[in-house]
Amino acid sequence: MLLSHCRLPDGRADMHVLVREGRVAAILDAPPEIPAGGPAVIDCGGALLLPALTDFHVHLDKSLFGLPWMPHAAGPDRMSRIETDARILPTLPVGPRATALLQRCIAQGSVYFRSHVDITPAFGLRNLEAVLALREAEAGRCHIQTVAFPQAGVMRAPGTLALLEEALRMGADLLGGLDPCEVDRDPRGQLDALFALAGRYGVGLDIHLHEAGELGLFSLAEICARTRAAGMQGKVWVSHGFALGAAPEARLQRAAAEMAECGVGLVSHGAGGAALPPLLRLAEAGVAVLLGNDNMRDTWGPYGTGDMLERAAIIGWRLDARTDAAIAALLRMATEDAPRALGIEPPAVAPGAVASFVLLPAETPAEAVAQHPPRRLVVYRGRVVAGGA
Repeated sequence: MLLSHCRLPDGRADMHVLVREGRVAAILDAPPEIPAGGPAVIDCGGALLLPALTDFHVHLDKSLFGLPWMPHAAGPDRMSRIETDARILPTLPVGPRATALLQRCIAQGSVYFRSHVDITPAFGLRNLEAVLALREAEAGRCHIQTVAFPQAGVMRAPGTLALLEEALRMGADLLGGLDPCEVDRDPRGQLDALFALAGRYGVGLDIHLHEAGELGLFSLAEICARTRAAGMQGKVWVSHGFALGAAPEARLQRAAAEMAECGVGLVSHGAGGAALPPLLRLAEAGVAVLLGNDNMRDTWGPYGTGDMLERAAIIGWRLDARTDAAIAALLRMATEDAPRALGIEPPAVAPGAVASFVLLPAETPAEAVAQHPPRRLVVYRGRVVAGGA
């Protein structure tokens, strides 16, 4: 295809992007002559062409999209939400709900995903089976990486470790964990078991860490220590890490240095009810930082639209990131940095790069984040997967 009359992220306007075999073949100042039977021409009308987005933390199996509106049923604490999951979700087929959420995300320009999938005694492996089937069915439209996630805990839920191992055998890409102190009340037991299992199967870890204060910093230090001991630098992620958002300055600096040295990354969705880690400062300190939407219209909360630009804007607003440079740094976390962390080549608006794009009416990347206007076109590896009608 030929994407004509584009504005590029570097500021160049009225450019023409030629795509062949899923890659950018050329970026031209003037439109080439198109012979009969040549590439399809899409007039972008001066809109901004950005690399496609990555949602590095999503729960495809939890979504209630595709169903009539369901009022929030859980109580205000985390354990109530876990119990509500176990009561409501087993009665609802996973596939249609996950598909409805995925379609919304793709329409907003996200085509790369890391999805945590609940593996619990209440669900067994049904959620993973559905998400793996969805991954296969949608392979031509997006890339989905899966995390076997013990939402009900590990040590407190007998049989979960065996289910997690079976999930890895079935094809889950990573192993998850959850609040080793608050949920399991056995940090050594949970973390030793998870790191041992990850080591046996050669997979990475992505551990939900909601714990606040010194408890959360303790769990983070334990994760870092095990990462270093296991030689898993660059393969371990902490999702949320709320304790970093309220840590005293000296403790924050020490934790950031430890994470950077051990190669433990941080994933944030900017939760409104919790302390937000200083993501830009952590990135400057050498910590790998990525972004995700997390829960979207599910039993954990009614909010979320599937839009990673909107999510980056929420996070930027909470961080008081006002300059174009700061906003661009957040955008890189959702475009350039995240696919690499998934282990795949990132897209880019550059010759030779993977041709996965999102087109929208904006003048600069900073405006695209701050205003997150409607998406006109979404391309995955040279194929239009949303918009363009």
